[in-house]
Amino acid sequence: MIAASPLGLAQALIRCPSVTPEEGGALRFIAQVLGDAGFEAHRPVFSAEGTPDIENLYARFGVGHPYLLFAGHTDVVPPGDETRWRHDPFAGAVESGELFGRGAVDMKGGVACMMAAALRFLADRPDFAGSLGFLITGDEEGPAVNGTVKLLEWARGRGERFDHCILGEPTNPQALGDMIKIGRRGSLTGRLTVHGKQGHVAYPQLAENPIGGMVRLLAGLEAEPLDAGTAHFDASNLEVTTVDVGNAATNVIPMEARATFNIRFNDLWSPQALEDELRRRLREAAGNTVRYTAEFEPTNAVAFLTAPDSFGFLIEAIELETGRRPALSTSGGTSDARFIKDHCPVVEFGLVGQTMHQVDERVAVADLERLTAIYQGALERYFSDDPQ
Repeated sequence: MIAASPLGLAQALIRCPSVTPEEGGALRFIAQVLGDAGFEAHRPVFSAEGTPDIENLYARFGVGHPYLLFAGHTDVVPPGDETRWRHDPFAGAVESGELFGRGAVDMKGGVACMMAAALRFLADRPDFAGSLGFLITGDEEGPAVNGTVKLLEWARGRGERFDHCILGEPTNPQALGDMIKIGRRGSLTGRLTVHGKQGHVAYPQLAENPIGGMVRLLAGLEAEPLDAGTAHFDASNLEVTTVDVGNAATNVIPMEARATFNIRFNDLWSPQALEDELRRRLREAAGNTVRYTAEFEPTNAVAFLTAPDSFGFLIEAIELETGRRPALSTSGGTSDARFIKDHCPVVEFGLVGQTMHQVDERVAVADLERLTAIYQGALERYFSDDPQ
């Protein structure tokens, strides 16, 4: 029966072409399956000027507490050149024990496992004390403007309060049970322009070359480490991602030099404190000779850390199923956990992420069953009479 089969659910979701911002039928399918199981499901659509309208899903079973929330997304990145795929990226084909398709790992496979685990749990314990919910967006791979952040506020406006959340992103590097994400680094992007004066290279006294000034400023930004890291975070790192003068001529001194840089920062910094430090470094490097402009993009990616002892029920379920005690990590990029953390404690645990966003994205069918068993075990522990 597809309703309790993680493979069947994952195939059905993969067959929905939900490339951001298209819903593709994926949320409609989830709402139907969960609704048939007794969940109250809603599909709010959110909008913002300059961004596509996004459909989302919120479903809840039960009325009391504790309230455990499963979170994730059904939107996927484009498949790229489909002729390079072994199978149609939206066919959900199975070959040699692996399920192929865009989203198999990131993260329709994880959503399918959450659904299957919830349905199996409810079949065994329909009268459990507490609530179980799903918060699924169609805007994680896109701008992330009309998705989880607004869906959470919509739920809060309805009086919904969550106690814990498991986000099903593919967290495991090599094998199921390797890693739980207990936090994420923040992200801050800066854009730097050094102003000069265009002129002929043979008459440098009549021009002002901005490139030397740019070299000085970038060296000043990277002269000293931002920090040495913390118990759960690596050191913050600044990476220059572009340097450009837009100059195709070999005999012209350019008017401007531009650079972009990004910092992935730990919980020692807030975005404002980090910006203040970087501006200080730029002023010091520029002195009275380099004319420049520095701009920092607004960011909603703030570093955070979740106390791992509040998710002992999940760690125990992972150990029981895999024999591994997962590493507690804050590595990787950003995720929707950065929004959820403002509403309840959140950790991330899902499938093995080796093929996410790749041609021939795929997941072992056995891992779908094992992840379902982990999620079901976590539910049983969470809603036990003696919760961990």
